[in-house]
Amino acid sequence: MTGTPPFKRMRIGDALVQEGAITAEQLSEALAQQGGRRVGEVLVEQGVISAGTLVRTLSRCLGVKGCQLRHGLIDPGLLKLIGEEEATRLKVIPMFKVRDVLTVAMAEPQSLPTIDRLRQLTGCRVRPVLALEANIQEFVKKYASGDVDVDAFLTSLAESDVEVVERESVDEGPSADLDRMVAGSPIVNLVNIALLTAVRDKASDIHVEPDKKGTRIRYRIDGVLRDLMKPPPGMHAAVVSRIKVIGKMDIAEKRLPQEGRVRIVAEGREIDLRVSSMPTLLGEKLVLRILDKTNLRVRMEDLGMRAETLAAFRRVLEMPHGLVLVTGPTGSGKTTTLYSALDLLRGPEVNIVTVEDPVEYQLDLVNQIQVSEQIGFTFARALRSILRQDPDIIMVGEIRDEETARVAIQSALTGHLVLATLHTNDAPGAVARLTDMGIESYLLSGSLNAVMAQRLARTICPSCESKYHPAAQVLEAAGIPEHAGRAFRRGAGCRSCHDSGFQGRLGVYELMEVTPALRRMIHVGAPAHELRARMRQSGGLTLREEGVLLAIDGKTSLEEILRVTGDDGETLETAKAGVAA
Repeated sequence: MTGTPPFKRMRIGDALVQEGAITAEQLSEALAQQGGRRVGEVLVEQGVISAGTLVRTLSRCLGVKGCQLRHGLIDPGLLKLIGEEEATRLKVIPMFKVRDVLTVAMAEPQSLPTIDRLRQLTGCRVRPVLALEANIQEFVKKYASGDVDVDAFLTSLAESDVEVVERESVDEGPSADLDRMVAGSPIVNLVNIALLTAVRDKASDIHVEPDKKGTRIRYRIDGVLRDLMKPPPGMHAAVVSRIKVIGKMDIAEKRLPQEGRVRIVAEGREIDLRVSSMPTLLGEKLVLRILDKTNLRVRMEDLGMRAETLAAFRRVLEMPHGLVLVTGPTGSGKTTTLYSALDLLRGPEVNIVTVEDPVEYQLDLVNQIQVSEQIGFTFARALRSILRQDPDIIMVGEIRDEETARVAIQSALTGHLVLATLHTNDAPGAVARLTDMGIESYLLSGSLNAVMAQRLARTICPSCESKYHPAAQVLEAAGIPEHAGRAFRRGAGCRSCHDSGFQGRLGVYELMEVTPALRRMIHVGAPAHELRARMRQSGGLTLREEGVLLAIDGKTSLEEILRVTGDDGETLETAKAGVAA
């Protein structure tokens, strides 16, 4: 602190007098009323100095950084590392964690036994920060009770700058350290809390939406949107601007859609965010896709495939050339399935090249290319260039048009194994989709090896798992009326699963291997329903049948399977008709 004399060996009262914060008379009066308490606390209670002044002076006396605790400066989830009882005894509260360094607010930051105890409890290196004991105890009680009212504290936040912990700069490349974004505005605190809460709850997306009454922030957990918070009115434009700033987007442009990307550090790990803005009637809507590598399951055994389906899919991937498609709606886990296939296939002896938009996760031993349509670097153009790079295996992030489909099929016909995604509801429908794009049947029949259709179904929460007997119409819609009287499993709903009864997801897969009989049918342009019938005659199961087997195994509920497979061309009524037939 330039121009400010050091106070390391000076008592706090004398330091306050030297700073001009109090007079000698005020100090004498406070000392007379001290009664075993700290003189600084007495001065704050009397209103002679502010808590901020006391913290600043104490930090200079002790030679450590200091702060006033506020909501948004503290990650409430870290309190469990030491527990309420120990936090109260030690007069500390963890603030945030970056990798193995835990920043802790302490009433006595110079206490080496306390720091040693914190190291023992957390296994982290401890960075002490000075805070007032009353301030620490206030937040220990709030966060230990679990009663953190986000809306209430946001309305109470002042517009004045929040004092933040000054920290040494760490070279983290392009990363924006989320734990450093704690200064200044309540808007910054709001965004931080939204991001930290979403990461902690393993959300996949955050939706920031304009509302007639203000702003609505929701996040998607296990494929279902849930309300996160509703900030006070008048904050929407500021929240949007803050997110666009960290996403390196143009905050002045509000009429056109934009995309951005940012890397943050939260919960001690690096997480990528993809930001998308869209103008609406009431204002801009933002969606942040959370790409957390710790949630990526690339081992094929972890995806939830039944043993028979897994063995068949592995058999398809062992073929030296041909086209393998993974289909399903947006957010059904297609890219994760392709990554798991690449994880199985990659090695030093093969050249694997991917074309993606965007590259979501980086894989070792895989050459990943991101397309950029703004400069004309499209999927089709990238694929043509890849063919001159001596590839063995090619992964296409998405087949969107005839040109990309044609180049992918030509690559499969010329000795390459091509993996790609396509938006169709079921496996047989992929053939009709490519035909509609203009691909000739003889090319498709000669190149296609298999189509995997998939959905993501929520798994039962282990904390509230219970037995139940589904209604007769549910059993009939699932095609298993003979299971009447059998007990199935579902979640009753608890705090850990947000009263949904579900926690986590697993895949439901429909694999159509292209047998010689199916290849002949594709060659003559057979419709999708005939391909489906042939697939089932060959032993293949539909999405719903695969899902029902998962429910019978107790991994999910029958109602969840009917929900996620209801868009595969089968309504409940047609399913019942199929059962009757």
